[in-house]
Amino acid sequence: MAKDIFSAIKVSDHVWWVGAVDWNIRDFHGYSTDQGSTYNAYLILADKVTLVDTVKASFKDELLARISSVIDPRKIDYIISNHAEPDHAGCLAEVAAVVQPEKIFASKMGVKNLKAHFHQDLNLVPVASGEELSLGNLTVQFLETRMLHWPDSMFTYLVDEGILFTSDAFGMHLAGSARFDDEVDHWEYEAAKYYANILLPYSGLVTKLLDQVDQMALPIKVLAPDHGFIWREDLQRIQSLYRRWAKQAPTNKVIVTYDSMWGSTAKMATAIMEGLRAGGAVIKVMDLKVSHRSDVVTELLEAGGLIVGSSTLNNGILPRVADFLTYLRGLRPKNLLTLAFGSYGWSGESVGKIEEELSGMGLAPVDEGIKSLFVPDQDVLGACFDAGKGFAARLQQTINEGEELA
Repeated sequence: MAKDIFSAIKVSDHVWWVGAVDWNIRDFHGYSTDQGSTYNAYLILADKVTLVDTVKASFKDELLARISSVIDPRKIDYIISNHAEPDHAGCLAEVAAVVQPEKIFASKMGVKNLKAHFHQDLNLVPVASGEELSLGNLTVQFLETRMLHWPDSMFTYLVDEGILFTSDAFGMHLAGSARFDDEVDHWEYEAAKYYANILLPYSGLVTKLLDQVDQMALPIKVLAPDHGFIWREDLQRIQSLYRRWAKQAPTNKVIVTYDSMWGSTAKMATAIMEGLRAGGAVIKVMDLKVSHRSDVVTELLEAGGLIVGSSTLNNGILPRVADFLTYLRGLRPKNLLTLAFGSYGWSGESVGKIEEELSGMGLAPVDEGIKSLFVPDQDVLGACFDAGKGFAARLQQTINEGEELA
């Protein structure tokens, strides 16, 4: 029955999409996936039939059914594992047990990681950057992409058809019936969210990789990532966006994010926001009670300022703010001016704690943080307004001078 339900989708003369659509996933290790996701796998119908990547373990039957709509899975000769993370290699051992491939190819670190995942002999063969593999009538070439975003990551290039299988690069968490970019109208936010929450810490490597691909002068006709849709029309658009995002160039956009216990810190946020508006900044205010950490990070991708507020709780900061700052630290953002603010009852440590966290990320403060004892009076709100206006001016000056922030 599964063979009648699931069908492969043709990508080129020799390549078929045989992946799976996950409509229901809503969390990807801390990143909210409100639009679901896909786990893309590709079947190359060459003399040596080759499967590029597998899928999350729970979608193994869907993968095998899509393969079966094109060819008997037992006719697969090779498997290429571009990335050992379980959303792409989770069912690799089970699929190998069915397929019985001659060899499974992965990067040197991929071989190491797959052995650590499965603890069994999978007939793994390490390949190096620049190495070619003959599939009989077709040829693939490998390009290691270490730390984009795991040590084992690599690309595979199908030379004869100009298809670059890009693992976790150029993807997005977006479920849907469309398999190609020209079938989707609105995708930039999800692409930005993916970059901001997955690839941001490796932006320097992204730029180097794009340069390397340019230098190789590969005639790329298709970008085939492991999440989201396949790029066959607007390849240059997503590559140019990656270059832009990798620079993390500051703009006059400022994110104000906070949590408030009884509303006093929220009032301060509003006053700061009005000051930013008066100063000409583009503003996004995100209450962490209703805004997910990963959405705040997405908005920060093309911002120049981050203003963080929290009430004081137990001599520290509120849990949602602590959660956000911990998450942000791991993503290692650059080129952001910062400011801290918050209300307190008797001890008032929250502002200092926020400043300490931001400083630990190497992010530059514009001024001393703003505190309010309980409910902010007009003097405090006025100070918040002035701070917002001054922040906008300082940010614009920095942008005009072309200064690197941090």
